[in-house]
Amino acid sequence: MSPTISYKDSSRQRRPGSYQNSADMLNRELPPPDFCGDGRPGAAAEVGDDREALLQEPSVTPLGTPRGYRAELGSILLLLFLYVLQGIPLGLAGSIPLILQSKNVSYTDQAFFSFVFWPFSLKLLWAPLVDAVYFKSFGRRKSWLVPTQYTLGLFMMYLSRQVDSLLGEEDGKSPDVVALTVTFFLFEFLAATQDIAVDGWALTMLSRENVGYASTCNSVGQTAGYFLGNVLFLALESASFCNKYLRFQPQPRGIVSLSDFLFFWGAVFLITTTLVALLKKEDRERHPSKEETKGIMDTYKLLFSIVKMPAVLTFCALILTAKIGFSAADAVTGLKLVEEGVPKEHLALLAVPMVPLQIILPLIISKYTAGPQPLNTFYKAMPFRLLFGLEFAFLVWWTPKVKYEGGFPIYYYIILLLSYALHQVTLYSMYVAIMAFNAKVSDPLIGGTYMTLLNTVSNLGGNWPATVALWLVDPLTVKECVGAQGHNCGSAAAAELCTKEGGSCIITLDGYYVESLICVALGFVWWLFLGPKFKKLQNERASSWKCRRTSS
Repeated sequence: MSPTISYKDSSRQRRPGSYQNSADMLNRELPPPDFCGDGRPGAAAEVGDDREALLQEPSVTPLGTPRGYRAELGSILLLLFLYVLQGIPLGLAGSIPLILQSKNVSYTDQAFFSFVFWPFSLKLLWAPLVDAVYFKSFGRRKSWLVPTQYTLGLFMMYLSRQVDSLLGEEDGKSPDVVALTVTFFLFEFLAATQDIAVDGWALTMLSRENVGYASTCNSVGQTAGYFLGNVLFLALESASFCNKYLRFQPQPRGIVSLSDFLFFWGAVFLITTTLVALLKKEDRERHPSKEETKGIMDTYKLLFSIVKMPAVLTFCALILTAKIGFSAADAVTGLKLVEEGVPKEHLALLAVPMVPLQIILPLIISKYTAGPQPLNTFYKAMPFRLLFGLEFAFLVWWTPKVKYEGGFPIYYYIILLLSYALHQVTLYSMYVAIMAFNAKVSDPLIGGTYMTLLNTVSNLGGNWPATVALWLVDPLTVKECVGAQGHNCGSAAAAELCTKEGGSCIITLDGYYVESLICVALGFVWWLFLGPKFKKLQNERASSWKCRRTSS
């Protein structure tokens, strides 16, 4: 319903379960990757069970005596803080579409800006490079973490001087969407690279007994950072919110501006990165064999070999199309609500009461996905989530009808919140089911690489339909020129000419409603015809998902 909602199921969604699916779990010796799948050259021919010669994992012997979490509390807190820093760029990027929508940019521009959210879904492409190239004397993870965070800090401070101009705040011009997209894409690329480094460092920063706390730091820290960069920022940036709840004397601007916010966090990045570089040493004695790799090319060959497996190819094709039916509801609805007058800070604040629900839901749903057929939950939840596409379209249609001069009635926000909460139930049911399936089929001997690949494809399956859905809103919208005869509003130039002649462009058919119906229809077609085939993947033999090597 908003960027907070739209991308929850895609690039920035963190994994609620094991930490083993991080892109940086390539921290083990990678065997020759050329022998994956069934019926491929070099694979064991027509094997009847799963007792083939599998890729061998190097033994990892923990060093030292077991340590309680109190002994590593400093490292745990550092990890938590690094993940909070990681969430700040994500939250800021998520707030920009709402700001742009309040400035009446086109949905084509919104579609272009949505590419900003892709780097976290594509980070597997450069994760092997981050894993393999480093300065040994400085530290494997610090070699990337420190320069990346310094660059982020300097980038934020520089951006703080330019962002008002990019948003058209200074001279009254329209926002420069192309420059904003390029800028924030680089911003998110750096944040994704920092994520790779922190994920990898978490494995060696903590002892084997405490490494499970890494996933908690990841989930809590990134959620907190996103809250600061999105919900808190939008609230403090809003003059109406600040005047109503935080001030005694009304002011024309919010307490903070985007430039102030960027400058502050840029300074925080620079100061904390300096402290980490000087004071925190990498423990090269812990888990030494996990930190061995055979090189970048071996990792890429392994990924390519996994993708060539027939079962994995089928999974990729199906999951890349499974979320088309949700794209209009997830990517466009929130922007439409802002267009209809719902304050963007109120929309962002809807995420606050959802936090406990988002923590509890995976715990409840995992009870139903822990068995041998987790995709049954995905299949059962899908039609209900598709129906929310129609319910959200009705909400958008209903919104201007309940609006009054002072805003919206309280019952409107209650209905909006309940709709969001029920939508989250269906979203998390499908999300947890996919994560459970990916964990179930991933070859445990290369689990990090394998599962990250499957998760990356799953995330892309949510990203590309969202971009296309945003792009299609304007072409599907029908407008007519009222007040100026002989003119139309078929293009931007024609609409401008209509306005110059004293007319105005009136929407006669909103493309959002057309798109919502099309997406829901396509979603049900997928559910009826491809859904059963998707469920059958969980009945594949375990050998269909495993990488093998031939004996030399």
